[in-house]
Amino acid sequence: MPVPDADLWKSVANQFETRSNFQNCIGALDGKHVVIQAPPNSGSMFFNYKGTFSIVLLALVDADYKFIAIDVGAYGRNSDGGIYASSSLGQMLETDTLDVPGPKVLPGAPHLGTVPHVIVADEAFPLKTYIMRPCPGRHLGEERKFFNYRLSRARRIVENAFGILRTKWQIYQRKIQQCNQSCEGNLCSA
Repeated sequence: MPVPDADLWKSVANQFETRSNFQNCIGALDGKHVVIQAPPNSGSMFFNYKGTFSIVLLALVDADYKFIAIDVGAYGRNSDGGIYASSSLGQMLETDTLDVPGPKVLPGAPHLGTVPHVIVADEAFPLKTYIMRPCPGRHLGEERKFFNYRLSRARRIVENAFGILRTKWQIYQRKIQQCNQSCEGNLCSA
């Protein structure tokens, strides 16, 4: 996949603003467990919290359900946040080498000052200046509930993209019997 540039990020931000009413969003991020037959002598490396063996497909998608960046092959036992932190996407965002547009004032909210462009994710990911996740807790004020609602609308796009991927490509619909380097390549090509 090509490395995203400033023009792509701006286009993605416009898509999210139009489709999800979430401004300055440059993508939705999540991980998908792809069920595999446990490799011999792998112990619990691939055993995940769902009680199956898997590798993880970490993906960043745009508002049109298109994959912008992926990382495939992490052990199923690892958390999405841990996989993200060691991925090239995570490292490039952390070192600010992805040409993400700078902060800007949101329309109708000049009192907030400039706001950075962000990726939306769930609670499995770390809160960063460039990763937004829902406000935690059950007893939230109206402002935080509204924020969580808007963030959820934008974040659902990555879950829907995984659903589309699973429906379109049979490799995601069944247990992969032998998972090795070619397996990871097949998952990427799908």
